[in-house]
Amino acid sequence: MSLAISTPTRGGSGAPQRSRLVLPGPDPVPVQIYRPAPADGPPAGFLVWAHGGSWRHGSAAEWHHATATLAERTGWTVVSVDYRLAPRHRHPRAVHDVLTALYWTAGQAAGAPLAVGGDSASGTLAACAALVARERGLPLTAQVLAYPPLDPTCSSPSYHRSPQAFPQAALLRQAWRAWRGDGQPATYDEDGTRVYSTPWEAPSLAGLAPAVLAVGARDPVRDDVDAYARRLRRDGVPARLLHPPGAVHGDVLRQNSPVLDHIARAISRKGLP
Repeated sequence: MSLAISTPTRGGSGAPQRSRLVLPGPDPVPVQIYRPAPADGPPAGFLVWAHGGSWRHGSAAEWHHATATLAERTGWTVVSVDYRLAPRHRHPRAVHDVLTALYWTAGQAAGAPLAVGGDSASGTLAACAALVARERGLPLTAQVLAYPPLDPTCSSPSYHRSPQAFPQAALLRQAWRAWRGDGQPATYDEDGTRVYSTPWEAPSLAGLAPAVLAVGARDPVRDDVDAYARRLRRDGVPARLLHPPGAVHGDVLRQNSPVLDHIARAISRKGLP
């Protein structure tokens, strides 16, 4: 069960229907749900999405355009998660909030395609949630990762090609410390499941859900994303790597985002890896 805290709203002809819920649990999780028009028709799938913001900022409301656009262009229901933010809430709390939304959505999906995704720091959260889903046997159709930073040291060459490019390595390392605290690679839940703060540190990616990854050619995190796609493939995980022309970090917040356009096409049933 869940507690509705607003009535559904629609933004105009063809726009998805939006509602807000608080999902129950030891730590209740607010979400915004975008159901594609027509609201009474079956969605093509369900996508749990975590907003960006360096683990410390942002909200489902601020990401309204991005998540509404995904629902409208794909025909998937999008569940946008208001997870707890660092530094007040450090790892693994945000991953747990994404997992709460993922398990609730799995109950709603009733066998329809189910994916988890996010942009920037929350692409990292989505990848970590996909690892937990693998360990617990929750089947996912895909993990959709838009320009996630993955290496806490920010040491790859792409971080240093343009000193003025966003995000700068020094600021991103600060964000990693706010999120990870003392930098332990994983914590353990009561059932013994490892919950990583970055999938970069998982010893094996085998058995993960197929991945769709998107990153701009000049994004400082590009080397992280490209390397992760290669590692997924080495471990036998289908990975579709997209380099949308003109994309920048934070791209999904742009009105005419090439990343949103490429992702929307990729997560259609025919476009998954």
